[in-house]
Amino acid sequence: MNRQELISEIRKKKSFLCVGLDPDLEKIPAHLKSSDDPIFEFNKAIIDATHEFCVAYKPNSAFYEAHGLKGWASLEKTISYLNKNYPDHFTIADAKRGDIGNTSSMYAKAFLQQMNFDSITVAPYMGSDSVKPFLEIKNKWVILLALTSNSGALDFQTEELKNSADKLFERVLRKSLEWGTEENMMYVVGATKAEMLKEIRKIIPAHFLLVPGVGAQGGSLEEVCKYGMNTDIGLLVNASRSILYAGNGTDFAEKAKEEAYTLQQEMKSYLN
Repeated sequence: MNRQELISEIRKKKSFLCVGLDPDLEKIPAHLKSSDDPIFEFNKAIIDATHEFCVAYKPNSAFYEAHGLKGWASLEKTISYLNKNYPDHFTIADAKRGDIGNTSSMYAKAFLQQMNFDSITVAPYMGSDSVKPFLEIKNKWVILLALTSNSGALDFQTEELKNSADKLFERVLRKSLEWGTEENMMYVVGATKAEMLKEIRKIIPAHFLLVPGVGAQGGSLEEVCKYGMNTDIGLLVNASRSILYAGNGTDFAEKAKEEAYTLQQEMKSYLN
């Protein structure tokens, strides 16, 4: 999916909601656990219930890798189901990969070609040669970690650099502009750091931002929109637990649908 197609979907649906598909076997409804593939059955039900209110889905690979080959099979079935049945949705492999060139090339091949995700989250700590192999695949996106929503982000990301007015995450933003463009690169900026979006937009005014932290982590959608929205909207706001586990009975998908609808309606008000 290219940039203009994504913007068109956002405007058509009046939503910039991304649903995080992070299935936890300890939390999914008991009646699914006897199925051959409870993770996929859970994901399928969530997708079918929420697709009209969101524009993107983001499986976090850790929730699949933890189950070995069965987990990988569930992930492959999930992305295949999305690509076949909901091809108008942007897909994100939340894998947070980042390694030297040859290894990054293999990660890129695995997620962007073999499984055919639209995008992948990438850690920039090892520099340009850990990111560029992902950008070499045409019509795919890199979503670079910039300023994350966890409390530990303050350990390094906001540290001021010696002989520079920049903080570390600001240097990442400026340097990465040499690697990609707003047509193939996005950035992760946590909703719990929404007050910093104003400064971030001075560096990357046109790029899309993937914003986790709304919902269970307590981030404010209003503040994210106030400081982060640009003329092309420029936001994908992720919600995972607040949607996935809105209910834990046989009506869990309906409860997820209600929560997704509530977020979509709030987004619609900001878009209007």
